[in-house]
Amino acid sequence: MHLAEPAYPPSRKAPLVWAIGAAIPWMFAVAAQAVWFMVDGRVPWLHMLVAAGTVVGAVVSVVVAPLWRYRVHRWDLDATAVYTRSGWLVQERRIAPISRVQTVDTYRGPLDRLFGLANVTVTTASSAGAVRIVALDVDVADRVVARLTDIAALGAEDAT
Repeated sequence: MHLAEPAYPPSRKAPLVWAIGAAIPWMFAVAAQAVWFMVDGRVPWLHMLVAAGTVVGAVVSVVVAPLWRYRVHRWDLDATAVYTRSGWLVQERRIAPISRVQTVDTYRGPLDRLFGLANVTVTTASSAGAVRIVALDVDVADRVVARLTDIAALGAEDAT
């Protein structure tokens, strides 16, 4: 088993999808603050302080985090293992031996479907949980699932 860094990034559309997903809750926060200001505008300095915090939080969540995640997230696959690196503030590197693979699933949320992306989850016989390869173009995800299925089928071992 080689220990090289995973080579493949998510889809180029991933930062946009992650940014939109992060922006949705911030829109509710902005709307709630606007209602709060209209209902009770007696303490303008407090409204400004909360608004400034919202702007900083939104910029970090919607701009910085998706771009940083894209720079960090990587995946790779060979005949012996699935390799992933994920996170942005806290980073995690996972290596799942093919002999431990139990199931391979895909997941596509509403934004994923809108942008033609899919996520692959490789469930293993490990207490650390599943390995996730996120934000792949659908055709890439389909090829990864097919390849994992083919490789796992060649193994004589049972992953239980």
